[in-house]
Amino acid sequence: MSTSTAVQLSQFALDVADGFSLPGQKKLSPRYFYDDLGSSLFEAITLLPEYGLTRAGERLLKAHAGDILASTGPVAAVAELGSGSGIKTRHILKAALRLGDAVTYYPIDVSAGALTMCERQNSDLTTVAPICDDWMDGLAQIARQKNNKPLLLLFLGSSIGNLSRGELPGFLQTIRAHLRTGDYFLLEVDLVKEVSRMLAAYDDPTGVTAAFNLNLLGRMNRELDANFDLLAFKHEARWNSQERRIEMHLQSQRNQSVSIPPLDATFYFRQGETIWTESSHKFAANELSSLAVENGFSPASTWVDKEWPFAEVLLQAV
Repeated sequence: MSTSTAVQLSQFALDVADGFSLPGQKKLSPRYFYDDLGSSLFEAITLLPEYGLTRAGERLLKAHAGDILASTGPVAAVAELGSGSGIKTRHILKAALRLGDAVTYYPIDVSAGALTMCERQNSDLTTVAPICDDWMDGLAQIARQKNNKPLLLLFLGSSIGNLSRGELPGFLQTIRAHLRTGDYFLLEVDLVKEVSRMLAAYDDPTGVTAAFNLNLLGRMNRELDANFDLLAFKHEARWNSQERRIEMHLQSQRNQSVSIPPLDATFYFRQGETIWTESSHKFAANELSSLAVENGFSPASTWVDKEWPFAEVLLQAV
């Protein structure tokens, strides 16, 4: 692939080329799940009885939104990384409204469709200023604004579990670099529980999670003119006990080759070979707070759901 051709390629195409060229295990970033179709499929996943994470987070926010804002004091703005439809964030915005805080809500997402829904669902509560961008670029836009009150940054849905434990310090340091001293960072983390419950959350019997995973191949067909046969791949969820994570894979059901014209490349898949598409790391209750102390934050409060072990962790930038 020539340098002049590479410059014209999308970041998606470049990341596919890199991920499919890794020795031993092909990979794709979970960030590419969330085109408009993928975002809609994920919204459906959150309604599944097996997927307890979203309901646990919503129970915690509904019960403790007032406690969260009591811990932060008055805030100038609420920002959210990967907001999706922003349905759970309504609890925070409602609590701010009850307290008389005039906050602006900045949802950050790569899906324009999700942001449209988010603005429609939350504009009755406060000013919504959607940012269609990557998380860090979007956060950088907000960080340039000057306010006397602190910012409350949300990272909900246990998305932090997509990062490896080795990546967590760098992630926290990058977030801290965009925040001022005194700003707050609210994270949701899924806790370790029975393996059968964790696996069912990522491999539901109705096949919605499988469709969500397979949509990655469909997205490559649509956007990169690839020729994946989606029926020749199967969704698979695994528990890696050593790393304490659920892994999602797409397993090739036969020996096959796939061409991706913008890359001028053909990739070969053996029967049984997989594309590793997502990791969802699970945590002990105080694990993230301990890590945060080493990377520019002070733990403020933690709330844990009893029905589905899951935690809201509030950190303050120091």
